[in-house]
Amino acid sequence: MTDSAPDAPFGGASPDASVGDGYVPADTAGAPAGAPVTSVGGVRRVQTGAPWEDRFGYARAVELPGGLVLVAGCTSVVDGAIVAGSPYEQTRNAFGAAFDGLGRLGLGREDVVRTRMYVTHARDVEDVGRAHRELFDDVRPVATMVIVSGLVDPSLVVEVEVEAYRGGDR
Repeated sequence: MTDSAPDAPFGGASPDASVGDGYVPADTAGAPAGAPVTSVGGVRRVQTGAPWEDRFGYARAVELPGGLVLVAGCTSVVDGAIVAGSPYEQTRNAFGAAFDGLGRLGLGREDVVRTRMYVTHARDVEDVGRAHRELFDDVRPVATMVIVSGLVDPSLVVEVEVEAYRGGDR
C-alpha cells in the first residue's frame, strides 16, 4: 500500500501514497497477539504495536478507574507505515488509529467526549474540520484545533488525540 521514504523515521510512505476516502478500522473488543491490554493498579493500558510506542515508551490508550479513557496522539500511520495524503485523508486515518485504541477497550466513536487536532498549516483547517464533522457530527464532543509548527515527520500534517468516557452502565 505504501512506499518507504528514505527520510521518514519509521518507514514512512511516499508523498503520493493514496488512502482513498480514509481508513477507519472497525472497533475490536480484544487486543490481538502482540498488542496487549495490561492492567496495573486498576489502570488499563493498550499497546497496538505502532512504531513510536516502543521507541518512545508510551501506551496508545489508557483507561483510568472511573471510566475516563485517554488516547495518545495519533497520526496517519497504517500498519506501521506513514501514509501521506490530503489533510482530510490524514485526519480520517489518524482518527481511525484512535478508534482502534478505543476499540481494544470496548469503546467506540460514540463514547468520545473530547478531541484535539494539531494541524501544521492554517490552510488545512477546513479539510480537517470536515473530516471531524463527518465522524462526530452526531456525537458532538468538545473539540480543540491548534496550528503547530510541525510533527515528527514532515509528511504528516495532522495529529489527533481523543478522550472517551465509559459510563456506569458499560
